[in-house]
Amino acid sequence: MSTIPLQHESLAATWRLPSRGRIGMASLIVAESAIFTIFVVAYIYYMGRDVSGPKPHDVLEVPVFGTICLLSSSFFIWLAEHAIAHGNMRSFRIWWAITFLLGAIFLGTTAQEWHKLITVDHLTVSTNLFGTTYYSLVGLHATHVAVGLILLLTVLLFALAGKVQTRHSERVQVLALYWHFVDAVWVVVFTLVYLVSR
Repeated sequence: MSTIPLQHESLAATWRLPSRGRIGMASLIVAESAIFTIFVVAYIYYMGRDVSGPKPHDVLEVPVFGTICLLSSSFFIWLAEHAIAHGNMRSFRIWWAITFLLGAIFLGTTAQEWHKLITVDHLTVSTNLFGTTYYSLVGLHATHVAVGLILLLTVLLFALAGKVQTRHSERVQVLALYWHFVDAVWVVVFTLVYLVSR
């Protein structure tokens, strides 16, 4: 009499615990999501409550170019992940460098926007409720982008020095999770600040 192997036995043989890096990054993303949620709720709560200007529709311009740069960087970091997983280190360095460049351009556009808001429109963090919540929310995101750029640059420098190899693929993927998170948060911030509140 023959026996039929149970399917769960083969699943058990192939399933592995996720790496500590992935668990750590997932925990960080959950914690950071909670922080962003607080800032988003505060922005929504105080939206339209200002009795004095300037108001969002008076000073904000939709940052289309910067947004395209940041969101497209997720595609290029995905290409970099794919390249290193398949041992194509030259492509990995190129895609990783493009990701860094696009993120830096986005941060530069944010800096230009702030310069205009402060020097031309005289909107500061203490001007009114909009100024306080705007700089808090957008500034929190910009800080996360800056941290991500430092990490991307560090990996890029190591890669250019030949210190990053295919065996580091999972670590690269863990860092990429953070960058995808930063991009996803921007979709929320962009929609709320530049579309809904205007």
